[in-house]
Amino acid sequence: MGISTLDIIVFISYSLIILFIGLYVSREKDGKAKSAEDYFLAGKSLPWWAIGASLIAANISAEQFVAMNGSGFAAGLAIASYEWMAAITLLVVGKYFLPIFIEKGLYTIPEFIEKRFSTNLKTILAIFWISLFVFVNLTTVLFLGAKALDIVIGTGDGSLLFGSIMGLGLFAAAYSLWGGLAAVAWTDVIQVVLLIFGGLMMTYFALTNVTESGSFFDGLSHVYNTVPERFTMIVSKGEIINTNGEDTWNNLPGIGVLVGGMWVANLYYWGFNQYIIQRTLAAKNLREGQKGIAFAAFLKLLMPLIVVVPGIVAYVMNLDPSGAFNPETIDQIFIGENGLIANDNAAPWLIKNFIPSGFLGLILAALAAAIVSSLASMLNSTSTIFTMDIYKSLINKKATDKQTVKVGRLSGLVALIIAMVIAPGLGNLGEVFQFIQEYTGVVSPGILAVFLMGLFYKKATNNAAIFGVISSIPVAMYFKVAPSNWLFTDVPFMNQMGITLLTTLFIIFLISYLEGNKNNPKGIELSKKLFETSPSFNIAAMIICIITAFLYALLW
Repeated sequence: MGISTLDIIVFISYSLIILFIGLYVSREKDGKAKSAEDYFLAGKSLPWWAIGASLIAANISAEQFVAMNGSGFAAGLAIASYEWMAAITLLVVGKYFLPIFIEKGLYTIPEFIEKRFSTNLKTILAIFWISLFVFVNLTTVLFLGAKALDIVIGTGDGSLLFGSIMGLGLFAAAYSLWGGLAAVAWTDVIQVVLLIFGGLMMTYFALTNVTESGSFFDGLSHVYNTVPERFTMIVSKGEIINTNGEDTWNNLPGIGVLVGGMWVANLYYWGFNQYIIQRTLAAKNLREGQKGIAFAAFLKLLMPLIVVVPGIVAYVMNLDPSGAFNPETIDQIFIGENGLIANDNAAPWLIKNFIPSGFLGLILAALAAAIVSSLASMLNSTSTIFTMDIYKSLINKKATDKQTVKVGRLSGLVALIIAMVIAPGLGNLGEVFQFIQEYTGVVSPGILAVFLMGLFYKKATNNAAIFGVISSIPVAMYFKVAPSNWLFTDVPFMNQMGITLLTTLFIIFLISYLEGNKNNPKGIELSKKLFETSPSFNIAAMIICIITAFLYALLW
């Protein structure tokens, strides 16, 4: 199937609507210039439904829409633990982290580090996050998104790659750099509706094309009965070998996804990731922020239908007549330049080959929504951290609102240009979602340890935090470079993150103990009242926990 005139009209209409809404909601009213709070925190005016929608729109990017479907193609439903466990993680963040962040009146996550520890540690982490956003997050989303468009619109030979990178980047910049978080958050409400509806349509059309009957339910039954082992959530060692001959247990080590390093990845991402947590800091009040988080948790339970199941369907479609996966008989679009299976081409392949005219434009718009909303969020958060934690803290402490907004726009533009220059050179990374998780896991345990001790251990000292976060890197790298016959070298990376976190927590505790074992004057005063939540949040949390437990019991 090719792109029709109707598809082009649908896609252009989506683009114009998003640009209009983004520029309209962020306009300067009555000639009043934007304040820093207006630009970076949307004037602290976001209601719960906008927060929840924006959290999901920021989260579901090419990394999930494309790369997680690639992991579904490679290994099956087990990768959905990142989605379902995230629902529980969001509840933890809403109850135990957000009340402290709101009470402190934060603009950025590094700002908490300054208030709890020191400016030096804040600066170290601010530079780290800016580097991570620019060189990993922005570049990866741009590359994966452009790669998907190159397959869907073009021939998959890379001829549209650079143009797609430029188009996606400039589209996100067109409203996010001018309008700030308000433009990002309010357009996210539209984007997430389109993303979910378009994603579900992709799943529907994939399942109706997997059997000759054309029935959705026949397709679902056929896929499950053909590869029942790929609907297992808790993977045993050697149970599932992915498309490139690797043991899936090495990435998702059985019960470890419930009680091990998965918590490190999720708590770091949902609790201390600026481009995620920033929209909760912009809530009207704490209760609205918590309701928004609960809403996002409900949506996370739905996400595997969009970001994993289509990949499994694509896998079944590429089995040979004997029911085996044969790299010599699959569609050649799945053969990467390095000879490995290009799993991340699963979603673009489905979109291009099985989505009818009209719906193709809609689903292409959903894909663009996933990419652009995340790009816009990352750009806004990069500029927020640079402006508030570097420029205003170290360069111009007396900067006016006009100056901070100007610097925010310029720094976001520079970050985007750097990412667009780097993105085309990423090449074929294979199963990108797992790649990102593994190498983010080198730094996330140490940072998570610093925040956990800063929040909940009043005796933690600044020196202990600095030494802890720095020492976590060689601890994590030990697992990557140590000879195979050394201790703990044959450990799945998710368990590696758990070990690194526990080691770093111990180091911070030990140094704090040696420095006097006294309450730090900057320690957080914790009380039962601080963590009180509304009945609506408690009921929502209970329902989410029950649904999650049921899903794991059903698919164990």
